[in-house]
Amino acid sequence: MSVLHPSKIRNIAFAGHSDSGKTTLTESIAYSLGLIQKMGSVNSGNTLTDYHDDEIEKKVSINLGLINGNWKDVKLNILDTPGYLDFVGDVKSAMRVADTVVITVNAVSGIEVGTENVWDYAMQKYKPTMFLITKLDRDNADFNRVLGKLKEYYGHYVVPVQFPVEEGLSHKTIIDCIMMKALTFEPGKRNNMTVTDIPERYIAQAEALHNELVETVAETDEVLMNKFFENGNLNEEELKEGIMHGMVSRTFFPVFCCSPEASIGTERMLDVFANLCPSPIERGPEHGWINNSEEDILIQPDTNGKPIAFVFKTSSEPHLGEMSIFRVYSGSITPGMDLINAETHQEERINQLFTLIGNKRTDFAGVGVGDIAAVVKLKNTHTNNTLSATGSAFHVRPVEFPVPVIRTAIKPHSKNDETKISAGLAHLHEEDPSFQVTYDPELAQTIISGQGELHLDVILKRMKEKYGVEIDQEDPKIPYKETIKGKSRVQGKFKKQSGGKGQYGDVWLRLEPLPRGAGFEFVDEVVGGAVPGKYIPSVEKGVFDRMTRGVLAGFKGVDIKVTIDDGSYHPVDSSDMAFKMAGSMAYKKAFLESKPILLEPIYKVTVKAPEEYMGDVMGDISSRRGKIQGMDADGHFQIINASIPLAEMSKYQSALRSMTQGRGTHFREFDHYEEVPFEVAQKVIAAYKEAEEEE
Repeated sequence: MSVLHPSKIRNIAFAGHSDSGKTTLTESIAYSLGLIQKMGSVNSGNTLTDYHDDEIEKKVSINLGLINGNWKDVKLNILDTPGYLDFVGDVKSAMRVADTVVITVNAVSGIEVGTENVWDYAMQKYKPTMFLITKLDRDNADFNRVLGKLKEYYGHYVVPVQFPVEEGLSHKTIIDCIMMKALTFEPGKRNNMTVTDIPERYIAQAEALHNELVETVAETDEVLMNKFFENGNLNEEELKEGIMHGMVSRTFFPVFCCSPEASIGTERMLDVFANLCPSPIERGPEHGWINNSEEDILIQPDTNGKPIAFVFKTSSEPHLGEMSIFRVYSGSITPGMDLINAETHQEERINQLFTLIGNKRTDFAGVGVGDIAAVVKLKNTHTNNTLSATGSAFHVRPVEFPVPVIRTAIKPHSKNDETKISAGLAHLHEEDPSFQVTYDPELAQTIISGQGELHLDVILKRMKEKYGVEIDQEDPKIPYKETIKGKSRVQGKFKKQSGGKGQYGDVWLRLEPLPRGAGFEFVDEVVGGAVPGKYIPSVEKGVFDRMTRGVLAGFKGVDIKVTIDDGSYHPVDSSDMAFKMAGSMAYKKAFLESKPILLEPIYKVTVKAPEEYMGDVMGDISSRRGKIQGMDADGHFQIINASIPLAEMSKYQSALRSMTQGRGTHFREFDHYEEVPFEVAQKVIAAYKEAEEEE
């Protein structure tokens, strides 16, 4: 396949709520493009893009899927994204490189949480966006109701370009208000569109929508506005030009119709993608920066420029290894080319290039500006890395992956699997950066975190199936801290005589609290050689070791000043070990006499949920010992800012989705430590002592 000019390429991401028809639409397009001879279905587990075992089993999209094909003289790169919020990382990856976002909306269910989220993502990245109302051939489909909600939620620039003649099982005809024709489709067939005049009973409705379309398009462009005032109308070519301009400037959001399972509307949508969606040239330059500078620069889609490619997805395929999927933003890339990874500064040889249709790979002779391809066996290139020519210092702005909202602790079922677990989790993070792995040495736990329970379930299942590792889950420990509110001065004396040389160390320590966040301070105020200077470091080590192991409940002590001001020694029996023990004993005793308390991590939590659920959401926050800091309106949603103890946030995202019918989301980040209430602290201390006794 030869390198295409970017004007002949369209990069289109399908995004929307789960079960809004994205994968079925992708399958219908593949059928219409001649990529497959028979459509598969999600329920049968035989679609092009949902080919992983877990997708077939669960009957949902989990990974980003890609197909490409030619419609007339244009190449379409279609990115089929997951609908479940748990797999939002791949949605953001696809949107990062797409030039158009098609938001699919179920004609029965209407606007759902997935609709709202992908609209927000498209708005944040300033992506040209259109709506596609799907499943109009289902019982209870209601185009007008869904259209009304889209306008209510997203404004008067949401304008229908098509409407269905009938809905439900008899649906097969669409009125197109650009062509001003009736389009009738033979369900389930390829090349199945028949164009006829609009039936008389629909002419008035079509003309009214055509006028709305023309007026809205004219508002988005001064030249078109002048033509509209001069002629009272816009012709089809002017409408197409205006729609594309309005989409690129995000001042126009057209609404189309399609029932992809029966291929009703698919052929017309292919024309729409080819003729109305912007090419990489029309979409414009890409944002990036240059080495050693965070200043924003624009990367022009120059066919003759130095090659610049951005890796937006990494996947691991059996018998192939790691595959990097990338989009080219400048120049062209061919096999045998050496490029530099702008992040690692290491050279990468481009060997075999592929174009992807689901899990089918076809050799690619070269890939040019705006196009998408895959390469295997890069040595040290990962998602969000930029590959560019030697001497070039361009970085493409990265995908902004979501912060995890749920976590669990894991451990190997067998100790022999520890190395396998580490390697497997690292590979899975490469494939999905919205999944994260950390090891907390203080708590001695490996923590995995992600976007929801289903997300983590899929990760653990893949660990078993791909890497042969059984993993046990346990509750993550809460990283409490221990500190003091009072002062004390105590003696710690370690004396041991068991024949031969004895052990002797004697110190007096003062403990006092430091401001929150100050950490640990050790001060030597010994005078007159009461404790020889050579033993002072040993005292400090004993104090620090005991502080690290904790006194109250086994958690690290913080924000404490320890001063040694007196003591005694024995010229023969004193040793570093004896003074280390004395320091540890004195610290423990002084700590318990200094009004000890536990501190717990408090997280700043931002909750977004529909207004009608505010009572339940705020009540739940209060039940978790949370404090409401404020509220803001965001369209049909309310934003709650709160602080909640981490100990009370177990499975919070699942609970929030449950109480808001799936429409609530939250973001959390660590904020500070504060004192644990007495009753709660006593339970933590009691659990620690019980565990010690069992050991």
